[in-house]
Amino acid sequence: MTQNMNFPRKFFLYKCLFALTFWNHVSLSVEDALFTSVSNNFPEDSSNQKIMTLPLLYGKNHQSTANSGWVVIQNTTESLSLSEITNDNVIKLIALLSNFRKGPRLQNLTLTNVSVNWNALMEIFQSVWHSSIEYFNTNNVTQLSDIKRYDFNYSGTSMKALTMKKTIITDLYFSQDDLYKIFANMNIPDMTIADSEMIHMLCPSSKSHFRYLNFFKNDLTDLLFQECDNLLQLETLILKKNKFESLLKVSSMTSHMKSLKYLDMSNNLLHHDGAEVRCQWAESLTELDLSSNQLSDAVFECLPANVKKLSLQNNQISSVPRGMVELKSLEELNLASNRLADLPGCSGFTSLQFLNIEMNLILTPSADFFQSCPRVRELQAGHNPFKCSCELQAFIRLERQSGGKLFGWPAAYECEYPESLRGTQLKDFHLSLLACNTTLLLVTALLLTLVLVGVVAFLCIYLDVPWYVRMTWQWTQTKRRARHSWPGGLGNVLQFHAFVSYSERDSLWVKNELIPNLEKGEGCIQLCQHERNFIPGKSIVENIINCIEKSYKSIFVLSPNFVQSEWCHYELYFAHHKLFSENSSSLILILLEPIPPYLIPARYHKLKALMAKRTYLEWPKERSKHALFWANLRAAISINLLKANENLHEEID
Repeated sequence: MTQNMNFPRKFFLYKCLFALTFWNHVSLSVEDALFTSVSNNFPEDSSNQKIMTLPLLYGKNHQSTANSGWVVIQNTTESLSLSEITNDNVIKLIALLSNFRKGPRLQNLTLTNVSVNWNALMEIFQSVWHSSIEYFNTNNVTQLSDIKRYDFNYSGTSMKALTMKKTIITDLYFSQDDLYKIFANMNIPDMTIADSEMIHMLCPSSKSHFRYLNFFKNDLTDLLFQECDNLLQLETLILKKNKFESLLKVSSMTSHMKSLKYLDMSNNLLHHDGAEVRCQWAESLTELDLSSNQLSDAVFECLPANVKKLSLQNNQISSVPRGMVELKSLEELNLASNRLADLPGCSGFTSLQFLNIEMNLILTPSADFFQSCPRVRELQAGHNPFKCSCELQAFIRLERQSGGKLFGWPAAYECEYPESLRGTQLKDFHLSLLACNTTLLLVTALLLTLVLVGVVAFLCIYLDVPWYVRMTWQWTQTKRRARHSWPGGLGNVLQFHAFVSYSERDSLWVKNELIPNLEKGEGCIQLCQHERNFIPGKSIVENIINCIEKSYKSIFVLSPNFVQSEWCHYELYFAHHKLFSENSSSLILILLEPIPPYLIPARYHKLKALMAKRTYLEWPKERSKHALFWANLRAAISINLLKANENLHEEID
């Protein structure tokens, strides 16, 4: 067992009693012989002392040797562990414990796998109570039966703490007082009864010495310690994993515990729906654990006013309501694993320093959190389903300004929405300033709109768009009236070979040259001239449209005077409109005089396009070329109007 001390691994106890003075910690197991083994693998404690395994039970011929052996042990041992205790060896165990009296002797005793009746267990407890033992532990006490009243003597004890785990009672019918009164009146500071299916515990009969009570994993209910005035020294109460339901009754339970500082009510069935009766907590309570219950937002109406550390983890809280009771002393708040959609403000937590809000439903946490909570030194907000959008940019900037106050950054902070960014850490998420600044975006959009409107307005003025719109409207109206006046399309009968459009300043050439040469002689051509063929009573625009519609061709006499005439512009526009609407070659351009490009207004862009794409006849100055000019012009106009009308009617039919 002891390589450093060079002891042999096996020996008889009666040969090695002098060596036991080196051990302060001894672990005893039940054997049928006095012979024992010492292993060199037992752990060492902080003072480099060994733990030894020795027998508890004796063979039939070893009683005197064992008794002398225990005398030596009780003078040298601090911790003792015994196992496999039964009704058969209780008397010998009690005899052993009777040797451990007060003084610097055995302090820690652990009994494991105890299977005795109630009276035997009480005899063991009574022996421990009047020994030097200070810390008594039992683990896995089974088949506890025959429970009845026992007059326990609590006087003259060195006991400081009792721990009982997995204590199973097999009796179905017994007096609860006989069982719980024994433990409720124990005059020790610390007591733990855990994992024992305990359903109740009595209030101590007199002022109790308890400072620490741990009833972990039992079946205790709201009836525990109600109206109990004898737990005035109790500082720590652990009731984790029981069956408490009413937070109001829990507060009432603590109101009589004037020294209570720590209360653990986690993993119960607690709820609080709000009540007219105000919760009354112990004023001394500074640390409260209400995690893993069924508490909602109303819990903030029932909290101890002086609490400094509060855990509400894993409940059903969706918000921290305003106007709740102020917790001015609260320094640490755990709201992890709830249903919160945003970071809570600190209007009710003026002293808050630590906040845990992990694993909630926060999409875009408020960026002004640290402004409203200036004393917060650490914020745990990771593992939330963050929505990476413009609103989140302010929170990300907050992390850079907070100086490391975000716990778990950056690993615990990832985008959940949108799906395309899922898994992206917030530190790697960036959007442009323009995309996230609404004011800047609106100003930019307004400027672009103004620029666009200005450009469109300039183009409209430069290209005379309003004029074209007006002319298109008049064209449409004239066509509509013509359809109503001549049903079946008879109003479109051709009456002229050509319509002549010219400036009034060029009228001499038209009257002296153009009309005489085309309307006289063989194959005379019928020309439509505004002075002769415009119908009185109709508007000029309507007359122009009618003349163009009833003419096979449209002749435009171009000159610098032409581009200066408003009416010539009208006539050119309507003729060009017919050119595209009927998909025909009805335009004939005659250049009477050269037109310098700078003289053509911007709105005459169609004229520029026509002159660039279409062949035009230029009036020759040499008289010898006039005959050829007229021949070419006649050839361009020549058509049988009667036949053309027949073809037109066939198309209409």
